[in-house]
Amino acid sequence: MADLTIQGQSMNQSDRREILVELERFGLLLVWMAIIALFAFLLPDIFLTWPNFSSMFGSQAVLVILTLGLIIPLTAGDMDVSVAQVLVLSSMMFAVLNVDHAWGVFPSLLAAVAGGVAVGLVNAFFILYFRIHSLIVTLGTGTFLHGITLWISDSRTISGIDQRVVDAVLTVRLFGISLSFYYAVAMCLLLTYLLGFTSVGRKILFVGKGRDVARLSGIAVDRVRLGCLVASAIIASLAGIVFAGTSGAADPNSGTSLLLPAFAAAYLGATTISPGRFNPIGTFIAVYALVTGISGLSLMGIDTYVQDLFYGGALVVAVALSQLVRGRQESLT
Repeated sequence: MADLTIQGQSMNQSDRREILVELERFGLLLVWMAIIALFAFLLPDIFLTWPNFSSMFGSQAVLVILTLGLIIPLTAGDMDVSVAQVLVLSSMMFAVLNVDHAWGVFPSLLAAVAGGVAVGLVNAFFILYFRIHSLIVTLGTGTFLHGITLWISDSRTISGIDQRVVDAVLTVRLFGISLSFYYAVAMCLLLTYLLGFTSVGRKILFVGKGRDVARLSGIAVDRVRLGCLVASAIIASLAGIVFAGTSGAADPNSGTSLLLPAFAAAYLGATTISPGRFNPIGTFIAVYALVTGISGLSLMGIDTYVQDLFYGGALVVAVALSQLVRGRQESLT
């Protein structure tokens, strides 16, 4: 009888643990649904409309793509704070070549992405060869890139980008949502497959968990980190092209504000779907959960400072939660 009681108690504890794990995995998604329900109740005629949601989905595509690129080096244990400046530089390179020098869309795009590759290689060189912390290196290169952007643009906004780019990003819509959203979805699915179902993804995760152990296991740690830094810069460059297409112009300062939201979404996304791990689907959910709250408050007439409050607060809370999740997982293993 006592054995049955103990067995029942252990089963109840196991069931509760499974429920808590599932709540942890889908907690942010539930919070997102709760935010939608709240503003649907408060603003039924404005918030709960397809034009509002289609606007939210399309407007955040650039941030989603940028953040997806950011989580690659984060997964490997490196921090790339130059991604926003890579985005701005790439959009400006594309605009300068396409508008001022009459280059075609494809050559301009290749040149912009090549610039991203160069930045990734430079970051990797200083981080891996000189063993300087990635935060210091990418902070310096980001500032340097901002200077280059101001130089090649003469500190001016360049408008008149090829209309085909604007059409492919913003004008053409599917189900009322601009195509940029679907590019972000495609990137999310691609990285989900790469990080979750390939040997390359497993190596990146292994390097992020412990470089010394990964090195002893035969993994070329520096090569993996180099690939992650270059991939991050390439994706940031692609985000820059999409960014230029959303307005048909390139501004040397407008994209720099995306850095904080990208980090907030990356760390908040690490608390859901695969808690304790940077993951693309969690990142995707985090971006739209945050923007849903911001959009709802803006529709209620609250000033624009709410965006800084949301993203700044979300970053602090997300980092704290991700540390708690990782600590709890390590105690269980």
